[in-house]
Amino acid sequence: MPPAIETEDLTKRFDETAVVSDVDLTVPAGSVYGFLGPNGAGKTTTMRMLTTLVRPTSGTARVAGHSIENRDEVVSEIGFLPEEPPLYDELTAREQLRYVTGLRDVERDDRIETLLSRLDLAEDANERVGTYSKGMKQKTALIQAVVHEPSVVFLDEPTSGLDPRAARTVYDLITELADGGTTVFLSTHILPVVERLADMVGVLYEGSLVAEDAPEQLTHRAEEERSLEDVFLDVTSERPAEAR
Repeated sequence: MPPAIETEDLTKRFDETAVVSDVDLTVPAGSVYGFLGPNGAGKTTTMRMLTTLVRPTSGTARVAGHSIENRDEVVSEIGFLPEEPPLYDELTAREQLRYVTGLRDVERDDRIETLLSRLDLAEDANERVGTYSKGMKQKTALIQAVVHEPSVVFLDEPTSGLDPRAARTVYDLITELADGGTTVFLSTHILPVVERLADMVGVLYEGSLVAEDAPEQLTHRAEEERSLEDVFLDVTSERPAEAR
Protein backbone atom coordinates (compact mmCIF):
# COMPACT_ATOMS: atom_id res chain seq x y z
CA MET A 1 0.00 0.00 0.00
CA PRO A 2 1.45 3.42 -0.93
CA PRO A 3 2.08 5.97 1.83
CA ALA A 4 -0.84 8.16 2.83
CA ILE A 5 1.44 11.20 2.90
CA GLU A 6 4.76 11.54 1.12
CA THR A 7 6.85 14.69 0.71
CA GLU A 8 10.22 15.38 -0.85
CA ASP A 9 12.15 18.59 -0.19
CA LEU A 10 8.91 20.36 0.70
CA THR A 11 9.75 24.03 1.15
CA LYS A 12 7.84 27.24 1.72
CA ARG A 13 9.40 30.70 1.64
CA PHE A 14 7.79 34.00 2.38
CA ASP A 15 9.97 36.63 0.73
CA GLU A 16 13.48 35.53 1.72
CA THR A 17 12.44 33.64 4.86
CA ALA A 18 12.21 29.86 4.72
CA VAL A 19 9.31 28.85 6.98
CA VAL A 20 9.54 25.19 5.95
CA SER A 21 12.81 23.82 4.56
CA ASP A 22 13.32 20.61 2.56
CA VAL A 23 10.97 18.46 4.63
CA ASP A 24 10.84 14.77 3.73
CA LEU A 25 7.94 12.80 5.21
CA THR A 26 6.61 9.31 4.66
CA VAL A 27 3.44 8.51 6.60
CA PRO A 28 2.05 4.97 6.21
CA ALA A 29 -1.65 4.55 5.57
CA GLY A 30 -3.71 3.84 8.66
CA SER A 31 -1.15 5.26 11.07
CA VAL A 32 -1.17 8.12 13.57
CA TYR A 33 1.65 10.57 12.90
CA GLY A 34 2.45 12.98 15.71
CA PHE A 35 3.71 16.26 14.27
CA LEU A 36 5.46 18.30 16.95
CA GLY A 37 7.33 21.55 17.19
CA PRO A 38 7.46 24.80 19.15
CA ASN A 39 5.33 27.76 18.13
CA GLY A 40 6.60 29.22 14.87
CA ALA A 41 8.35 26.02 13.80
CA GLY A 42 6.36 25.77 10.55
CA LYS A 43 3.85 23.08 11.54
CA THR A 44 0.76 25.00 10.45
CA THR A 45 2.36 26.02 7.16
CA THR A 46 3.28 22.39 6.47
CA MET A 47 -0.28 21.27 7.16
CA ARG A 48 -1.67 24.04 4.98
CA MET A 49 0.54 22.88 2.12
CA LEU A 50 -0.51 19.26 2.56
CA THR A 51 -4.17 20.27 2.56
CA THR A 52 -3.66 22.41 -0.60
CA LEU A 53 -4.43 25.71 1.14
CA VAL A 54 -0.91 27.03 0.50
CA ARG A 55 1.29 26.25 -2.49
CA PRO A 56 4.86 25.20 -1.76
CA THR A 57 7.74 27.28 -3.05
CA SER A 58 9.53 24.09 -4.07
CA GLY A 59 9.47 20.37 -3.48
CA THR A 60 6.67 17.87 -3.96
CA ALA A 61 4.01 16.15 -1.87
CA ARG A 62 1.41 13.46 -2.36
CA VAL A 63 -1.59 12.96 -0.08
CA ALA A 64 -3.87 9.93 -0.39
CA GLY A 65 -2.12 9.07 -3.64
CA HIS A 66 -2.64 12.48 -5.25
CA SER A 67 -0.19 15.28 -5.91
CA ILE A 68 -1.05 18.40 -3.93
CA GLU A 69 -1.02 20.16 -7.29
CA ASN A 70 -4.35 18.41 -7.93
CA ARG A 71 -6.42 20.21 -5.33
CA ASP A 72 -9.82 18.67 -6.06
CA GLU A 73 -8.49 15.12 -5.83
CA VAL A 74 -6.73 15.77 -2.53
CA VAL A 75 -9.64 17.64 -0.96
CA SER A 76 -12.02 14.81 -1.82
CA GLU A 77 -9.90 12.41 0.27
CA ILE A 78 -9.07 14.45 3.36
CA GLY A 79 -10.53 16.07 6.44
CA PHE A 80 -8.96 19.04 8.18
CA LEU A 81 -9.40 20.55 11.61
CA PRO A 82 -7.41 23.79 11.55
CA GLU A 83 -6.47 25.86 14.59
CA GLU A 84 -9.33 28.26 13.75
CA PRO A 85 -12.13 26.05 12.39
CA PRO A 86 -14.43 27.41 9.67
CA LEU A 87 -17.92 27.44 11.18
CA TYR A 88 -21.00 29.51 10.39
CA ASP A 89 -22.30 31.16 13.54
CA GLU A 90 -25.81 31.55 12.13
CA LEU A 91 -26.21 27.81 11.47
CA THR A 92 -27.02 25.19 14.05
CA ALA A 93 -24.44 22.43 14.51
CA ARG A 94 -26.70 19.94 12.76
CA GLU A 95 -27.21 22.35 9.84
CA GLN A 96 -23.46 22.99 9.65
CA LEU A 97 -22.68 19.31 9.41
CA ARG A 98 -25.40 18.61 6.86
CA TYR A 99 -24.15 21.57 4.85
CA VAL A 100 -20.56 20.31 4.65
CA THR A 101 -21.59 16.75 3.79
CA GLY A 102 -23.89 18.18 1.15
CA LEU A 103 -20.98 20.07 -0.37
CA ARG A 104 -19.20 16.73 -0.68
CA ASP A 105 -22.33 15.15 -2.12
CA VAL A 106 -22.41 12.41 0.51
CA GLU A 107 -25.23 11.25 2.77
CA ARG A 108 -23.98 10.97 6.35
CA ASP A 109 -27.02 11.77 8.53
CA ASP A 110 -26.62 8.59 10.61
CA ARG A 111 -22.94 9.28 11.19
CA ILE A 112 -23.70 12.92 12.06
CA GLU A 113 -26.12 11.81 14.76
CA THR A 114 -23.72 9.17 16.07
CA LEU A 115 -20.87 11.66 16.39
CA LEU A 116 -23.09 14.36 17.92
CA SER A 117 -24.08 11.88 20.61
CA ARG A 118 -20.54 10.63 21.05
CA LEU A 119 -19.28 14.15 21.73
CA ASP A 120 -22.26 15.17 23.90
CA LEU A 121 -23.62 17.67 21.40
CA ALA A 122 -26.90 15.98 20.49
CA GLU A 123 -29.04 17.98 22.93
CA ASP A 124 -27.62 21.28 21.69
CA ALA A 125 -27.33 20.41 18.00
CA ASN A 126 -30.29 22.63 17.05
CA GLU A 127 -28.78 25.68 18.73
CA ARG A 128 -26.84 28.18 16.63
CA VAL A 129 -23.09 27.68 16.59
CA GLY A 130 -22.65 31.34 17.47
CA THR A 131 -24.06 30.62 20.91
CA TYR A 132 -21.64 27.77 21.59
CA SER A 133 -18.70 27.78 23.98
CA LYS A 134 -15.20 27.31 22.56
CA GLY A 135 -15.26 23.64 23.49
CA MET A 136 -18.61 23.04 21.78
CA LYS A 137 -17.36 24.77 18.64
CA GLN A 138 -14.24 22.62 18.73
CA LYS A 139 -16.29 19.44 18.93
CA THR A 140 -18.49 20.57 16.05
CA ALA A 141 -15.42 21.30 13.95
CA LEU A 142 -13.90 17.92 14.78
CA ILE A 143 -17.06 16.15 13.65
CA GLN A 144 -16.96 18.25 10.48
CA ALA A 145 -13.41 17.02 9.79
CA VAL A 146 -14.21 13.31 10.09
CA VAL A 147 -17.93 12.93 9.34
CA HIS A 148 -17.39 12.07 5.66
CA GLU A 149 -14.93 9.28 6.58
CA PRO A 150 -11.83 10.70 4.87
CA SER A 151 -8.84 8.51 4.13
CA VAL A 152 -6.50 11.09 5.69
CA VAL A 153 -7.42 13.57 8.43
CA PHE A 154 -5.29 16.49 9.61
CA LEU A 155 -5.92 17.58 13.20
CA ASP A 156 -4.34 20.77 14.56
CA GLU A 157 -4.73 20.86 18.36
CA PRO A 158 -7.97 18.83 18.31
CA THR A 159 -8.57 19.02 22.08
CA SER A 160 -8.17 22.80 22.36
CA GLY A 161 -10.85 24.11 24.72
CA LEU A 162 -12.10 20.66 25.72
CA ASP A 163 -12.53 19.35 29.25
CA PRO A 164 -10.71 16.11 30.21
CA ARG A 165 -13.74 13.89 29.56
CA ALA A 166 -14.29 15.30 26.06
CA ALA A 167 -10.55 15.15 25.36
CA ARG A 168 -10.51 11.44 26.27
CA THR A 169 -13.38 10.85 23.83
CA VAL A 170 -11.36 12.56 21.11
CA TYR A 171 -8.30 10.41 21.86
CA ASP A 172 -10.46 7.28 21.66
CA LEU A 173 -11.91 8.49 18.36
CA ILE A 174 -8.41 9.04 16.93
CA THR A 175 -7.48 5.47 17.84
CA GLU A 176 -10.67 4.14 16.26
CA LEU A 177 -10.07 6.13 13.07
CA ALA A 178 -6.60 4.66 12.69
CA ASP A 179 -7.82 1.15 13.50
CA GLY A 180 -10.38 1.61 10.71
CA GLY A 181 -7.70 2.54 8.18
CA THR A 182 -7.82 6.34 8.37
CA THR A 183 -4.45 8.09 8.53
CA VAL A 184 -4.33 10.72 11.29
CA PHE A 185 -1.81 13.56 11.04
CA LEU A 186 -1.90 15.00 14.55
CA SER A 187 -0.36 18.27 15.67
CA THR A 188 -0.56 18.98 19.39
CA HIS A 189 1.44 20.31 22.30
CA ILE A 190 0.17 17.57 24.62
CA LEU A 191 3.20 15.30 24.39
CA PRO A 192 1.99 12.42 26.61
CA VAL A 193 -0.96 11.99 24.24
CA VAL A 194 1.38 11.79 21.23
CA GLU A 195 3.55 9.31 23.10
CA ARG A 196 0.50 7.14 23.72
CA LEU A 197 -1.30 7.45 20.37
CA ALA A 198 1.30 8.01 17.66
CA ASP A 199 2.94 5.29 15.61
CA MET A 200 5.53 7.79 14.38
CA VAL A 201 6.63 11.19 15.63
CA GLY A 202 8.25 14.00 13.66
CA VAL A 203 9.67 17.10 15.31
CA LEU A 204 9.89 20.30 13.29
CA TYR A 205 12.25 23.05 14.44
CA GLU A 206 12.90 26.29 12.59
CA GLY A 207 11.26 24.78 9.51
CA SER A 208 13.37 21.61 9.43
CA LEU A 209 12.55 18.07 10.47
CA VAL A 210 15.10 17.50 13.24
CA ALA A 211 13.89 14.15 14.60
CA GLU A 212 11.62 11.37 13.41
CA ASP A 213 10.99 7.89 14.73
CA ALA A 214 8.55 5.74 16.65
CA PRO A 215 7.95 7.19 20.13
CA GLU A 216 9.61 4.27 21.89
CA GLN A 217 12.69 4.60 19.70
CA LEU A 218 12.99 8.33 20.32
CA THR A 219 12.73 7.87 24.07
CA HIS A 220 15.20 4.97 24.27
CA ARG A 221 18.08 6.45 22.28
CA ALA A 222 19.97 7.64 25.35
CA GLU A 223 21.55 5.31 27.90
CA GLU A 224 18.61 5.91 30.22
CA GLU A 225 14.97 6.08 29.22
CA ARG A 226 13.62 9.59 28.67
CA SER A 227 10.18 11.01 28.12
CA LEU A 228 9.06 12.39 24.79
CA GLU A 229 9.08 15.81 26.46
CA ASP A 230 12.80 15.37 27.24
CA VAL A 231 13.50 14.45 23.62
CA PHE A 232 11.43 17.36 22.33
CA LEU A 233 13.25 19.87 24.53
CA ASP A 234 16.61 18.44 23.51
CA VAL A 235 16.10 18.56 19.75
CA THR A 236 14.44 21.99 19.80
CA SER A 237 17.01 23.66 22.06
CA GLU A 238 19.28 26.36 20.74
CA ARG A 239 22.21 24.75 18.96
CA PRO A 240 25.20 26.09 17.06
CA ALA A 241 24.48 26.51 13.36
CA GLU A 242 27.04 23.84 12.40
CA ALA A 243 25.21 21.30 14.59
CA ARG A 244 21.81 21.83 12.99
